[in-house]
Amino acid sequence: MTRQGATRKATKEIGVYELVSEIRIYKRKPDVCYYITYKFNGKKKWEKVGWLSEGYSIKLASDVRSERLRSIRHSEELPHQKKKAITIKILAEKYLDWSASFKTGGGKDDKSRYENQIKVRFEDKRLNEISPFDLERMKSDMTKAGSAPKTISHCLGLIRAMYNKAMDWNLYQGQNPVKKIKMPVIQNARSRFLSFEEANILLKELKRDCRHKTEYIELKDPKLHDIALISLHTGSRAGEIFNLKGCDIDFENGLITLRDTKNTETRYAPMTEKTREIFKRRMPSDLNCLIFTDKRGNKINEVANDFNRIVNRLKMNDGISDTRQRLVFHSLRHSFASWLAIQGTPLYTIAKLLGHKSISMSERYSHLSPDHKKQAINDLEGVLNGSGKVIVNIETVRGGKK
Repeated sequence: MTRQGATRKATKEIGVYELVSEIRIYKRKPDVCYYITYKFNGKKKWEKVGWLSEGYSIKLASDVRSERLRSIRHSEELPHQKKKAITIKILAEKYLDWSASFKTGGGKDDKSRYENQIKVRFEDKRLNEISPFDLERMKSDMTKAGSAPKTISHCLGLIRAMYNKAMDWNLYQGQNPVKKIKMPVIQNARSRFLSFEEANILLKELKRDCRHKTEYIELKDPKLHDIALISLHTGSRAGEIFNLKGCDIDFENGLITLRDTKNTETRYAPMTEKTREIFKRRMPSDLNCLIFTDKRGNKINEVANDFNRIVNRLKMNDGISDTRQRLVFHSLRHSFASWLAIQGTPLYTIAKLLGHKSISMSERYSHLSPDHKKQAINDLEGVLNGSGKVIVNIETVRGGKK
């Protein structure tokens, strides 16, 4: 707001004017609003660009004016001539309804990210009014507030997906502003994995329930124990285990079919004796039914809080502040892969068992098999010293003759 009677003053940039507010304050100084002027159809036209407090400047206003002149020169529509784009609020209502029906987890993550981060900033803005600058400022604000790079990346990804759906649904025909945004660098790869002893201690505790701090009883249905053991023995994600149905278990060939995985591809995991025992015990009478359900018989969508409670009871995270080092359910999958690497399993095989799209995703486990690297160097040293033999004939590789 500005007081009536305030006038716009010319700036150093041609066609750019500024108006100093006598009411709005920004950084302990009067806020400034920028305007541009240009001729359209022989008439002088004024257009408000935005406030200094909104991130605008004389330079940005000048850039907007240049874009308007370019549009006029090439007979393109100006913003005031175009049909108004829908607001983020309207798009969010449609997108979140779609997400609830078609995305994993009923779109709960999308709804939470929109409500907590996106709504307060952009709810009333139209799709063509959100610029890459606005998104960069959101990144900056979230970073200063302590949001993790992955959280910021997820929020930007949601905005990108919303714009893409708006275009698919013919609700918007403009540019997706997220295309010009550099995503935050995510360094959240977990390096901690359980020793065999720690895994056994954890599994044993998951079978018991503590009622009065010192009194333990064996659980009649150690569901969390069974889910954790399957993850440790197959490298499956929690969501993949929750999706398992009776028809996914092939006892004859000893294979578990994992559907609806993170990369949308179906993969197969070999059964161990202990996982076989669990599936035989839990096999539903109707093979089309889920193997693991909640108390009401519905699908489980997340790991029970009991897992973290038991980890804390065992003091497995005591003194650990780095979230990448803390023991969470996903650490069981990481432990499975780490154990395979230690015993010398090729990275290609680990990648296939984990469902990684590329072997590069499994390279973080390569440091766990140093003996194999050492053996490779020893073999090369033997060849260089003349005590070993070359398996491949170099001249043949080059296309030469012996």
